[in-house]
Amino acid sequence: MAPTVRTARKLLLGREIAHMIEKAGVSQAEAAKLIETSQPRIASLISGGSSISPGDLVLLAQGLGFGDEGYQEALRDLRRDNHKRGFWSTGHNRAYAEDLRLLVDLEKHVDQMRSLEVEVIPGLLQTAAYARAMHADLPDTDDLTVDDMVQARLARQDILDKPDAPTVHFVMSESCLRRMWAPADVMRDQIEHLIALSDRENVLIQVLPFDMPPKRRTAVQGRFTLLRVPSPGAAGPLELAYTEGEGEIRYLDDKKALAAYESAWVRLADAALRFDESRTFLKKVAREM
Repeated sequence: MAPTVRTARKLLLGREIAHMIEKAGVSQAEAAKLIETSQPRIASLISGGSSISPGDLVLLAQGLGFGDEGYQEALRDLRRDNHKRGFWSTGHNRAYAEDLRLLVDLEKHVDQMRSLEVEVIPGLLQTAAYARAMHADLPDTDDLTVDDMVQARLARQDILDKPDAPTVHFVMSESCLRRMWAPADVMRDQIEHLIALSDRENVLIQVLPFDMPPKRRTAVQGRFTLLRVPSPGAAGPLELAYTEGEGEIRYLDDKKALAAYESAWVRLADAALRFDESRTFLKKVAREM
């Protein structure tokens, strides 16, 4: 049996189930008995790794003391079509790697995203030409072309144009701008695209130059992204840290890890150029290209 696809809505539903269990003051094992299942399955529901039927979901809510019809409808809405079966196997969606699919889905639901980038222009801000240059050296496979990969990258950017567009905030090392992933004219167009995007109210861009004055110098380590997904339920927003290393992608939601990345974000954003300074810096780099 294929593994269950984790999605933003399944994670939100899992948070609501955990919230109900906590408020009811029962254990996961006791909650499991309400729907005649096991504690490991309850744990899997909480982590977004399993699905639950509408009937069992309502039965669980009622058994835990959450009989309000409005709240139950919010739960049913989170459960509705949250599995995404088949979604990733057609069109350009095939280009998304298995462990990246949750991030792509989360991006469609966030109201706030903050990201540190150290070597590459963030995918949500890339031009088509830059994205194509990034994939140019990758060979076509039997069922996946460079066009598919570029289209998949650009398709993620539609979240910036929707009516309830999220606030996206990027801190970019100067290396993102200087690394010549593409010919000079493509790099210049990409940087000018960043300048244009920085005029949007919901797109915040800061640059962390190589040469910074004392008291604004800080170490830049691996890239990471902080995501916040609002919930229609009672458990509050879903908050995750996304990290990407060599051969490893991780989604972290424990309080200690989130606090560490939040602290790192504050430090880096404080050290980076302010928004107007960053725009001036981008214009300087564009001229040099």
